[in-house]
Amino acid sequence: MKVLVLFYSTYGHVYRLAQAMVEGAREVAGSEVVLKRVPETLSPDVIKAMGATDAQKAFANVPVAVVDDLAAADAIIFGTPTRFGNMAGQMRQFLDATGSLWAQGKLVGKVGSVFTSSATQHGGQESTILSFHTTLLHHGMLIVGLPYAFAGQMRLDEITGGSPYGTSTIAGGKGERMASENELAAARFQGRHVAQIAKKLFG
Repeated sequence: MKVLVLFYSTYGHVYRLAQAMVEGAREVAGSEVVLKRVPETLSPDVIKAMGATDAQKAFANVPVAVVDDLAAADAIIFGTPTRFGNMAGQMRQFLDATGSLWAQGKLVGKVGSVFTSSATQHGGQESTILSFHTTLLHHGMLIVGLPYAFAGQMRLDEITGGSPYGTSTIAGGKGERMASENELAAARFQGRHVAQIAKKLFG
């Protein structure tokens, strides 16, 4: 039973959640968990101007995915930062290249799940995940979120990301806030939850 955690990250926030997703999925016996990233579409000069060069070195060794990697997985957990309430363009471009998989029904019945980050607490986390689900539904995937069994999403003692739609983190306007322990716990829960469902279906 193979789980693919596929992400795009600019400053490392989504990458950190992706690592926690992998940790959680690997807790499920019999799961083979693979971490990959979508291709970068920005030039090195633009990334440098954005101040993201050093941050991206942290995940430069993560393999870049190809479209066929999706077909090879039983479950796919997608991670993307929020861009104006939607997925990042890099993730959108990668998914727009999956037309051949759609035509062949290669993703029908597979498990799909989403996580995200945004600069602010109300910066489009839920809309990003929900709008991402539209693509997964067109592919015939079975959507899995972050159930309220993870009670950390209901905490009132601290500002935190997370909703029944999926794990999220708040990065701050300058990217100064990394994922909290509660948000990382949500990611591990979601990764484990997706793997458990995939195991029931494909194990």
